[in-house]
Amino acid sequence: MGALVAGVIIDESVLIDNSAGFSLPPAALSLLRRLRHSKLHFGLSYSPALTDDTVSLLEKIAMQYSFDCFALDATSTDGGLKDITLAWGGIGGTILYVASNSKKDGFNQLSNLGWITVVIDAEGAAAGNNSTVLYINKLEELLFTICHLNRKAIGSDAVTVGYIMKPSREEDFAKRGAFPISPTSNGLMFLPLTFELPLLFQLQHVDIVLHKATDEIISVELGSSTESSSRITYTTGMQELQGYMEDPSNCFVIDPLDKIYPVVDRLKIQQILLGLEDINTEGRNTIRGPHFLKVNDFNEPNLVQRLLEAKLTLPSIVKPQVACGIADAHSMAIVFGVEDFKGLSVPLPAVVQEYVDHSSTLFKIYVLGEKVFYAIKKSMPNVDVLMKLPERNGPLIFDSLKSLPTGTEGSGSKDFFTPNSHYFDVGLVTDAANWLARKLDLTIFGFDVVIQEGTNDHVIVDVNYLPSFKEVPNDVCIPAFWDAIKMKFESRRMK
Repeated sequence: MGALVAGVIIDESVLIDNSAGFSLPPAALSLLRRLRHSKLHFGLSYSPALTDDTVSLLEKIAMQYSFDCFALDATSTDGGLKDITLAWGGIGGTILYVASNSKKDGFNQLSNLGWITVVIDAEGAAAGNNSTVLYINKLEELLFTICHLNRKAIGSDAVTVGYIMKPSREEDFAKRGAFPISPTSNGLMFLPLTFELPLLFQLQHVDIVLHKATDEIISVELGSSTESSSRITYTTGMQELQGYMEDPSNCFVIDPLDKIYPVVDRLKIQQILLGLEDINTEGRNTIRGPHFLKVNDFNEPNLVQRLLEAKLTLPSIVKPQVACGIADAHSMAIVFGVEDFKGLSVPLPAVVQEYVDHSSTLFKIYVLGEKVFYAIKKSMPNVDVLMKLPERNGPLIFDSLKSLPTGTEGSGSKDFFTPNSHYFDVGLVTDAANWLARKLDLTIFGFDVVIQEGTNDHVIVDVNYLPSFKEVPNDVCIPAFWDAIKMKFESRRMK
């Protein structure tokens, strides 16, 4: 076993693409973005012989990603090493120097300091590796090299989590410290998976795959009343990963794709929420799903009768049945009369859902393994306020990811968080969270609760997989996030 990787210095020969006018290759941009939030020391190095313009570019890049920048000359490294020592001090671990094949021989003395040179060269792998020089084919493989060295340093207790999600979501998690490549307090290391490298090679480096597969959905074919789930078509890369996921010998997944299917289908979730009756007891507030109705055609002649049979009164909220992963999944409407259904632009099939007066107060519930957190957010106003909106002329159309209908000052809405937040029943919601965790068999998920005025019914209006839990402080939710993953892995290993 060796020391953990504590710092990485990337030479300018790896970053600068002279053929493109001194621009950064896409692989370098992606790497720097990920290294920025990896909890390691990072620096860029350059030869003093470079032009001022190139040095200025490197310094600008270093500043953009909060890296250090060092002049490191192959003929005399003493000055550069002194600068690195002053900047990083006694960091107590291994430092990697990453360079192209043209530079590796000039820094042999670095091995005397306990550094490891990582050489990026497609032909180099044939030359083999030793304890002080490692060869990789592509820059994208650097993170795997860091992870491999850390696993050797930790030993059998190391658990590597390979994660895959869209870049913007990854950035949101990473900048909060959720995806460090250095071991967490409970021994997890996080490694981004990419469709730019062979998946089998990547899966050989990980113990768990954490995914937000809904980011990779191309289409959803909803199941019929006789089918248990929808049929989802993923991107080509995700389909390949799906094939590996289905074989437990390849990797352990949080969570299997079939477990997230109900979250993709709003009708399926509403049907599942009917089972909340099992946890309701006399003398306690009620928790339930909203009344709902599936609609295949807004012009069907018996729509009014079907709404009445479903205990729905207008206004109601209309949502696409497909909940995520495709265009228009969040295109919704509030309808105030039957005539508002005519020509409604909400995609079909749709779910008409009870609109609950809730004093503009929404409770976001986050389930991270065995721990449950909640946050309070402002939400849409009560019906009486919506009815008075000057822009209302027919149904209110909105995208729930972008903006929600809101009231105006002096419109008569009650004060935010009053009185509903006073009646929020944490125990009841926690029981519902545990019930949903068992029912859905998901590790990390969230749901939204509103409290109905008058009855104090706690109504679950939305359920989603792997939410950002951004409203919960990082020092609280990130360790819980890590614990949820580790506990799931340990429970699987025990089986």
